[in-house]
Amino acid sequence: MTGSEVTPSFRLAYVPGVTPTKWVRIWNERLPDIPLTLLQVSPAEAADVLRAGGADAGFVRLPVDRTDLSAIPLYAETTVVVIPKDHVVAAVDEVSPEDLADEVVFHPLDETLEWEQRPGVPAAERPETTADAVELVAAGVGVLVVPQSLARLHHRKDLTYRMVTGAPESRVALAWPEAETTDLVEDFIGIVRGRTVNSSRGRTQTPAKDKAPAKDKAPAKAKPAGRTGAKAGDKGRRGAPARQSKGAKPAARRGKPRRRP
Repeated sequence: MTGSEVTPSFRLAYVPGVTPTKWVRIWNERLPDIPLTLLQVSPAEAADVLRAGGADAGFVRLPVDRTDLSAIPLYAETTVVVIPKDHVVAAVDEVSPEDLADEVVFHPLDETLEWEQRPGVPAAERPETTADAVELVAAGVGVLVVPQSLARLHHRKDLTYRMVTGAPESRVALAWPEAETTDLVEDFIGIVRGRTVNSSRGRTQTPAKDKAPAKDKAPAKAKPAGRTGAKAGDKGRRGAPARQSKGAKPAARRGKPRRRP
C-alpha cells in the first residue's frame, strides 16, 4: 500500500437512547475489512456533525434541520413518565398528560419531545440535561416525560416508568449528508432496511434499458405429421366420392343389370 492510499472506514453517529448494536454486528459480518466507528452525539448537535463531515451517517431524532441532509424515518418510540417507585402513578399501567396536571414535570434543555402545550406544573428552573432531570426525579422533586429508550438508558432501582397516552412521540431516523451518498452509505442503508446480503441495492441495480432482452418463447410443439396430414387431406377431399373398400362392386353394376338393345 502506497502512502497516498487511505484505508476505507465508516463513521456512524447516534443519539442517546438509540442502540445500533444489531446493525453494527451485521456490518462487521458483511464488511469485515471496513471498520465501523461509533460516535455518540447529542440530539441538538447531530445534524451539524453530519453536515461538517464528522460522520458518514447517523441515527437522529426528528424533527431535524434537513438542510443538505437526507433522512429515512425508521420508527417512533413510546412516550413514558419516569417516577419514583412509591409514586401514586406507579399503581396504574398508563396515564394521560391531563393526569399529570398537578405534578411538577421537568423539561430539560435537551428534551426530545415537541409539545404544543407542556403538561404539569413547570419547574422553577429547567435542568441542563435529561440525566440531570432523572436525578431530580429520584430526589422526589418532580416527574419526567421522555421516550421509553431514554427511560431505560437512565434506569435506576428506585425509579420506574409508565406509558403516557396522547403524548407526542419521538421519531428516530437514519440521516446522512445528501451530497455524500457513497457506496458505503448505501451499504448501511441496506442493512438498516433489512436487505439480505444477496438482495440488490439501488447502486447495483441494472437500468431497464441495459437489462438483457427476454428470451423468446419456445416454439409450440409440432403435432405429429401423420395426424395433421390426415386432417388436412380429409378437409381437401370434402365432397369427393368415398373410397371403395376392397372387393366392393362398382356403382354401375349394382342393382338390376342393363339389357342389351
